[in-house]
Amino acid sequence: MTHRILVPSTALLWGLQIAFLNPALALILTALFDASTTELGWALALYNTSGLIASLVVPARADRTGDYLRPMLVSGGLSIALALVLVLTSSLQVAVAALIVLGGPAGLGSTLLFAHLRHAGATPTQIVDTRAIVSVAWVGGPPLAALVIGSFGESGVLWVIALVAALGMGATALLARSSRTATPVKDAGTEGDHAGLSRRAVVLIIVAFVLLQATNATATAYLTVYVTRQLELDVLWAGVALGVAAGLEVPALLLIGRLGSRFSDLGLIVSGCLAGIAYYLLLAGVTTPGPLIAIQVLNAWSFAAVAGTGLSLFQRIIAGPGLATGMYMNTRRVGAILSGPVIAIGASTPLGSPGIFVACAALMVLGLTATVLAHVIGRRGTER
Repeated sequence: MTHRILVPSTALLWGLQIAFLNPALALILTALFDASTTELGWALALYNTSGLIASLVVPARADRTGDYLRPMLVSGGLSIALALVLVLTSSLQVAVAALIVLGGPAGLGSTLLFAHLRHAGATPTQIVDTRAIVSVAWVGGPPLAALVIGSFGESGVLWVIALVAALGMGATALLARSSRTATPVKDAGTEGDHAGLSRRAVVLIIVAFVLLQATNATATAYLTVYVTRQLELDVLWAGVALGVAAGLEVPALLLIGRLGSRFSDLGLIVSGCLAGIAYYLLLAGVTTPGPLIAIQVLNAWSFAAVAGTGLSLFQRIIAGPGLATGMYMNTRRVGAILSGPVIAIGASTPLGSPGIFVACAALMVLGLTATVLAHVIGRRGTER
């Protein structure tokens, strides 16, 4: 029972840590260090690149030892160190260096937790349920961070991040103690269950998820601008739409976890892609708040299918739960990088701003095609 409480508690604390930092980071750099737009862009790019590299190197090293909780403790310590450096320094160069050296590995808590769960024999349903807890953190984290910044300034949220990181380290230490006394699970999913899929099929799935993640990153980044400039609605409606989508993601993820035992990964991903295609095409045509809010149901289901099914899928097709989880998390990072060109190219079409969401629908179609093709290649490989 203690172990069952510790897993969601640990997931919530690690989720809150990133949910506090990432949305507020641009404001922190501009307010505390007077970063220009160009400097901000480079700082965020270097920070994200550090995270991308760390999420491949650190979890893969943890795969060799089978210990994912000790690196989580190190990540928590680095989070505290990063927060303290950002509070104490007034130099933008020092802040950026800290983001590169400390920030990348500091953000690996959730990645390592999912790898630990897979290594310990957690079922796909349990992993998706834990992913839903991280989504809960993202529902509450950004508004709480905004409240802290409004009350205590930008440095105030850094102290809160350090506190949450310390609590996360405590929960991780208790989880490690609980795991040592837990009954070992023979089939931890680290051996053999990835061997039936060819490298070409795995590459296709990785490409597919980069495209699928890019659509969500694009829509999330541009929705506020679209609502205020294209639809000429109050910015409040953008916040409501994003909040409704985030709130619906949690029950959608829980439902995906339950359906995973009854339907194939391919079927669930296809349903998410179809929902996403419908969402982006409808979003390109909405003009009033009512439909904008209503279609967030499609958005939430699309995200849940990609985020929930995708995580367990990667852990099955790639050897090593750490590397598999890191690869999945990086599809989100690379997708976010692609969102910039998608916005630029989509907006330059004759459709204007709605063209961005039509481009997202097209990327969904490509991602769906790549996923189905990977499934066909994988099935042919197993039949030989």
